[in-house]
Amino acid sequence: MNTNTKKYTVALTLIFSLFFIWAISSNLLPTMIRQLMKTCELNTFEASFTETAYWLAYFIFPIPIAMFMKKYSYKAGVIFGLLLAASGGALFFPAAAIKEYWAYLGIFFVIATGMCFLETAANPYVTALGNPQTAPRRLNLAQSFNGLGAFIAAMFLSKLVLSGQEYTRETIPADYAGGWEGYIQFETDAMKLPYLILAGILLVIAVVFIFSHLPKIGGEELKEKKQGKLINFKVLKRSHLRWGVIAQFFYNGGQTAINSLFLVYCCTYAGMSEGKATTFFGFYMLAFLLGRWIGTALMIKFKPENMLVLYALVNIVLCGVIMIFGGMVGLYAMLAVSFFMSIMYPTQFSLALNDLGDDTKSGSAFLVMAIVGNACLPQLTAYVMHHNEHLYQIAYIVPLVCFMFCAYYGWKGYKVID
Repeated sequence: MNTNTKKYTVALTLIFSLFFIWAISSNLLPTMIRQLMKTCELNTFEASFTETAYWLAYFIFPIPIAMFMKKYSYKAGVIFGLLLAASGGALFFPAAAIKEYWAYLGIFFVIATGMCFLETAANPYVTALGNPQTAPRRLNLAQSFNGLGAFIAAMFLSKLVLSGQEYTRETIPADYAGGWEGYIQFETDAMKLPYLILAGILLVIAVVFIFSHLPKIGGEELKEKKQGKLINFKVLKRSHLRWGVIAQFFYNGGQTAINSLFLVYCCTYAGMSEGKATTFFGFYMLAFLLGRWIGTALMIKFKPENMLVLYALVNIVLCGVIMIFGGMVGLYAMLAVSFFMSIMYPTQFSLALNDLGDDTKSGSAFLVMAIVGNACLPQLTAYVMHHNEHLYQIAYIVPLVCFMFCAYYGWKGYKVID
């Protein structure tokens, strides 16, 4: 192994850890939605604003973050993001004492801002660190660690939070220690442990990055000679990037609409206990992880854009199945949706960054901003579900439409024509 290859391997290993860690953060949100419905006495639509608070940061900060990294470096952005997200995790302790919904929303916003630093840096870094022709496969491999983090958050960390006790003021046992207030305090305290663990991991990774050397890529080598624009809005004139931003907006919104309401669907509409629902959520994320690994392997033989079209079309059909049948049939269809969603985000991201050169950081910022789809489309889905309780599954028309945009991007939108 030559020096360059070894240097790239070490750098990629460190960056892959970031994909793992931000997956844990974002995939705890469905569990928190379910928990906040209990602790703050919220309905499905009100609790869905947990996603809004988190993902709104991804709309506000990518451009300032891209400017920060262009002035300094990818490494500086990663370290700052890790420390900021760790501080957000620690804020869960005072929030548990306040027990107000707005406090939790503020914390999710802080954590998401830190994670936004990581995502704005890591995605383009992985695509640039090696052969451009294999960038989609390399990014899918990196995103498989994202799938692993999602699986751990869904299958294990969710069980640390959800107790399986589902009381209301009317149904709580008369002999429950502390009564209703005692129950709320118990459920509130359960939210702290996962975020304490997350904050500790973030601090350790930050220290490792501080003492590690990351190779400079793209314009970073010329930073001292020529600063150039910190952000280039003209890059949006490139149609394949512009369509990539649109496709990412709808993909992220559709994925999060299904993810965020998964536990609500299981417990409210499929009649499951919280314990069984979290196990199904683990299987759901396991399907996503397997999809990433299998998809990465298939890209050795098949073009990423062709796989994107096929996977999107399959998910359109599966969303139709959810809308028609609902219940357990719909739930099993969601497991399949998770598998076929797996390659979409990294494939669209890498195809959209193709041929951007020194504007890669700017392009990455706009693609990360597209994650704001998570801040509005899940809420639309939750609104439709909440107001059509007897035909709740009709809400899945929202992700169905989202996958149509993904199919178009893999068919025509990805092509570099200007």
